Amino acid sequence: MKIADRSGITQSEPGTERATHTFPALLACRDGSLLMTCRRGSSKDCADEWVDVYRSADGGGRWERLTGDFPVARVGGKTSSLRVVYLTELGAGHLLAASMWIDRETHRNAPLFNPRTQGCLPMGIFLADSYDSGRTWSAWRAVELPADIGPPSLTNPLIKLPDGGLLLSVETNKPYADESQWFQRVVALRSYDGGLTWDAPSDAGFDPTGRIFHWDQRLGLSAGGQLVSFAWIYDTVAQRYHNIRRRLSLDSGRTWSAAQDIGFADQAGRPATLPDGRIVLAWVDRFGSGSIRARVGTTDGSEFDPASEVTIYSHEKSASNNRGTSATLDDMGIWSYGLPYAERLADGDVMVLYYAGSKNALDIHYARLSL
Repeated sequence: MKIADRSGITQSEPGTERATHTFPALLACRDGSLLMTCRRGSSKDCADEWVDVYRSADGGGRWERLTGDFPVARVGGKTSSLRVVYLTELGAGHLLAASMWIDRETHRNAPLFNPRTQGCLPMGIFLADSYDSGRTWSAWRAVELPADIGPPSLTNPLIKLPDGGLLLSVETNKPYADESQWFQRVVALRSYDGGLTWDAPSDAGFDPTGRIFHWDQRLGLSAGGQLVSFAWIYDTVAQRYHNIRRRLSLDSGRTWSAAQDIGFADQAGRPATLPDGRIVLAWVDRFGSGSIRARVGTTDGSEFDPASEVTIYSHEKSASNNRGTSATLDDMGIWSYGLPYAERLADGDVMVLYYAGSKNALDIHYARLSL
């Protein structure tokens, strides 16, 4: 695998609501166009954050920001910011957007994570449809989730299942002022009516002792219908990150294989699955080399080939991997690179998006990988 092309997409404007761009996601549409969503704001955690949509008609050479904006949604009727939007193409021109909104009114001027309790602000997941390839959107409709999930995090787009359903992956959190122990987990839910209703959540990553957290779980679907997940593993007792762990599911996410250590750390990006069974995984090696890398493997659980590895981005300094849980959550607000997201393109290449820059000026970049 080699890097065939790389470039920037956004242009940060320090001191404005477009100073920082993060949370990139990419959709290769059946008409050949590319749609990118990314979060922008005056800082990495702010009430003025919003999500923009960019389109490229030439495979990433040129990008235009679409002027059609997402409608406003409110979590519990409160003023909310839009943190992330993932797009799934259901038909020609028909997109389903899955979004995560943050209530910025209940705990005004508070950070996303409570440094004392490790709880987080109230959040909600909403869905909207576009029938003109993302130029205009319907009103948002809320995804009703069980109360024990707490404020829900969204870390993956909706996946179209082979049986006609949709899969939603949700990460649980504690309420902001909750001082009890945090039993973090990831759950999967399925819908068979276009996202109007959802079945009961099934565990996709959970340690009942509360020691191991499964953060930022990313999912892919193989050509044969097998789901593969990659989780960012944090050990609350050792207070350190471990290697990425992979799980497989053959029943639409209802049950999963035992977690497998894939041999490298630490934060996995969303993988790109290829028709021939291969998979391209980009990840952030923040505490070792201080870089974003990618390797080729297969979706059946075999090893990722070290010889296929490419370095997509290198940072000048790595961070410490021995920090307490609260400090680790705080760190997420200051990191200046990360969140790779891979998507297979029509010509067989894979494009990886990521954010990088300085604390006050972050932009979205891409690398096109040729296999």
